[in-house]
Amino acid sequence: MTVKMKLQNVSKIFGPKPKAAIPMVEQGMSKEDILAETGNTVGVYNATLDINEGELFVIMGLSGSGKSTLIRCLNLLNKPTTGSIEVDGEDIVKFKGEELKQYRQKKIAMVFQHFGLFSHRTVLGNVEYGLEIRGVPVEERRQIARENLENVGLKGWEDKYPDELSGGMQQRVGLARALANDPDILLMDEPFSALDPLIRREMQLELLDLQERLQKTIIFITHDINEAFKIGDCVAVMKDGQVVQTGTPENILEKPANDYIAEFIKDIDRSKVIQADHVMMKPNAIVSLKDGLNVAVREMESNGLSSVFVTDRSRQLQGIVTIDDAIQGIKDKRSLEDVMTKQIETVTKEAYLDEIIPKAVETKYPIAVVNEEQRLEGIILRVHVLSSLIADED
Repeated sequence: MTVKMKLQNVSKIFGPKPKAAIPMVEQGMSKEDILAETGNTVGVYNATLDINEGELFVIMGLSGSGKSTLIRCLNLLNKPTTGSIEVDGEDIVKFKGEELKQYRQKKIAMVFQHFGLFSHRTVLGNVEYGLEIRGVPVEERRQIARENLENVGLKGWEDKYPDELSGGMQQRVGLARALANDPDILLMDEPFSALDPLIRREMQLELLDLQERLQKTIIFITHDINEAFKIGDCVAVMKDGQVVQTGTPENILEKPANDYIAEFIKDIDRSKVIQADHVMMKPNAIVSLKDGLNVAVREMESNGLSSVFVTDRSRQLQGIVTIDDAIQGIKDKRSLEDVMTKQIETVTKEAYLDEIIPKAVETKYPIAVVNEEQRLEGIILRVHVLSSLIADED
C-alpha cells in the first residue's frame, strides 16, 4: 500500500521553552514533574506512524492521552516542536504562507466534535462555505455542495438551518462541508461523541459505507475502544502523549503490546470487532450442480463432512446438501437439485460476529460467506463462532 502520510518522531510541547522538555521525557520523567519543573506541558512525544492511502486510521486513547493534540499537528493547527510530517513525500512542517493555505484548503479537511456550523447560514450555505472562501463560482460550488449533501443522505434539506436538524443530521452537514473541498485526507476529531448511542452507531455504519464509496484517507480520533475497533483498518493507541501500540484491531486483540493495552482491551465486545473474514474457513469441499449426488457423497466422505455446499459453474451459491439427503436421493433416483436445501443463511466477509451469532444459533447448517455476486467465498461452522466467544471470555 502507498503511504499517504508519514509521521517521524513528532513531538508537541506547550510552554515557554518546549525543546528543553525533550531530554526530560527521554529520561522517563512524568508529564506532571516536567510541568512542575519547567512550566512545559507534554502534548505528544516521539509519535511515528505510517498512514496508508485510502485507509481509515484510528487514533484512540483516554482523556489527556494526546490524541487531539496529535491530530491538530496534521493540519498544523499545532506546529510540532520536533519531527516531520510528510504528505505525499513533502514535509508539511516546513510549509508557510501560501503553501500552508493551499494545503489546508485543498488537501486536508477536518470534521469537528461539536459540528462547528454557522447558525445564520442554511445547510447548503454551510456546505459551500469552504468553496466560497476559495472563490469557486456560485453555481459550481452549489452543485458540489448538493452532491455532497446527497452523499451523506441529506438531499432535500438544503434550505433548512442547523437548529432545525437533529445532532446526527448536523454532523452529516459537517461531514458534507469537509468533503465538498474534495480533500485527500479527512481528519475527524471525536465526531460522534456528542451523539446519543443509537445515532452514533448509525453514523459509524454510514461512515463505513461512505468510505467504501469514496476511498478517502481518514484519520479518526476517539476515546471509545469499541468504536475504534469497529471502524478502524488500523488503530494507534496513545497513553501520556506517546503511541503505545499500532496495528489492526485483530492484531491488538491477539497480541497486546503490554499490560496497559491488555487491561484496555479486557472489556471490549469482541462480537462487534471480529468479522466473518476472521473466522471463516475456505470452501475447499464444494460440488457443482452438474456433478450429481454420487460426486457429492464422495466429496463429503473424503473430507469428513456431513454436508457440502452446491454452486453453479460460476461458483454462485445454489444451496447445500447433507449426506443423509444425498444417500436417500440416490436410492430414490433423484437429482442433486431435487434434494438440496436452498434456504441457507448467508453473510458477507464484512459481517460482524454479533450479526452472525443469531444465524449460527438458529440454523442447523454451516453459514455461507458470499460476495455481492453471491459467489461462495467461505464457510462458517458453529464451532468457529463458539470458539470466538470462548476467546472473548478468556
